[in-house]
Amino acid sequence: MEFGLFMMPLHPPRRSYADSYDRDMDLIVLADKLGYHEAWIGEHITEMWENAPVPELLIAQALALTENIVLATGVTMLPLHHPVDTAHRIAMLDHMARGRFYWGIGVRSLPTDLHLYGIEYNSMDDVREQGKEALDIVLGLWEAEDGKFGYEGKYYQVHAPETDPVLERRLHYKPFQKPHPPIGVAASTPTSETLRMAGERGWIPMTNLMDQHIEELWQRVEEGAAVTGRTPDRSELRVGREVYVGETPESAREEARVVLGRPFDEHQYINRKAGGNLAYVKVDPDMPDEAVDVDYMIENVWIVGDPQECADKIRKSYEEVGGFGHLLAITQDPDDHSLMQRSLRLLKEEVGPKVEDLT
Repeated sequence: MEFGLFMMPLHPPRRSYADSYDRDMDLIVLADKLGYHEAWIGEHITEMWENAPVPELLIAQALALTENIVLATGVTMLPLHHPVDTAHRIAMLDHMARGRFYWGIGVRSLPTDLHLYGIEYNSMDDVREQGKEALDIVLGLWEAEDGKFGYEGKYYQVHAPETDPVLERRLHYKPFQKPHPPIGVAASTPTSETLRMAGERGWIPMTNLMDQHIEELWQRVEEGAAVTGRTPDRSELRVGREVYVGETPESAREEARVVLGRPFDEHQYINRKAGGNLAYVKVDPDMPDEAVDVDYMIENVWIVGDPQECADKIRKSYEEVGGFGHLLAITQDPDDHSLMQRSLRLLKEEVGPKVEDLT
C-alpha cells in the first residue's frame, strides 16, 4: 500500500495566505523525505477555507523543493477555465515535472465559483456537460497531429491556426508524458457518473467516501470498464481519509479534537450539511444530524489512534471495501503545525510497516 497526501488545502481564514502556503510546502517537503508517493492539491476560488485558487503554482514550487514525490492537481475544475489554456498550462507543468505529475480533473465546481466566472446553467448537468466538452478539447489538442485541430461545440469553438512554416507558428505543445499525464477522477457521492468515465478510460479513481459506500462506487468503475473491455485495478483506487496518529490512543484523541475537530466544528459540519453530504458519514442513515459530532467522527469515520490502532483501522477498511492501493491523508492546519508533521511521520514510519502486506 502506498501513502499520499490530499491537500484540499484546508486553512482557517484567520491564517494569512502566505503562511498557509508555507505550511503546505513544509508538509509536502516532509512527505517527500519520508517516502510518501504522491500529493494532490485542490483548487477552489470562492471557498475561504480552501484558499488555493491556482494549485499549479504550489506544484511548481514543490517540484523545486522535492525529489521523488509525485505532485497532482486535486482537481482542475474544467468548467472554470478555457480548455486551450488548460491544455497548455497542464502540459507545461508536466514538462517542468519531467513526468512527476498526475492530472486530477473535475467536471463541475462550486455554485459560487461558477457565479464568479459568469457561467450560466439550469442544473449541474449543464455544468458537467460543459466540463466534459472542455475535457474533450484538452485531450483533442494533445492528440492533434501536424498542428491540425478543430472543434465546434455548444460551449467552445476551438480551431488551430494554419501552420506558418516561415515564422514557425502552429499548434504544437503536448505533455511530457505520452499520450498525457495519468488522469485522476474524484467522486464525492456513491452514484458518481464521473467514476464510470474513469473505468471506461482506465483513469485513476479517487474518493473520500466511507467504507460502506465504496463498493457501490466501485461498481460504477467496473461498469465503465466493461464498456471498453478493461479490467479495473483496485490498486489504482485512492481513498482519502482524515488521519491523526498520536503516541497513545488517549493523546491521539485529545490532539485530534484540535487537529481534526476544530475545522470540523468551524467549517466542515455546516459545509457538509448545506451540501447534502452529511448523510455520507452516518453509520446509521436514521441518526439525527446533531449526533454527527467530533467524538462520533473520531470513533466512526476518521482514522485516529496510536500507530497500532490506526494500522488496525486501515486494515479493517481495506478488507471491508475489497482493497485499495493508496491511502491519501487529508492534510490539516492546526495552530501547532508540529502536530500535523508528527502525525505524518508516525503514519509513514510506524503505521506503514504494519500494513505493508496490503497490496
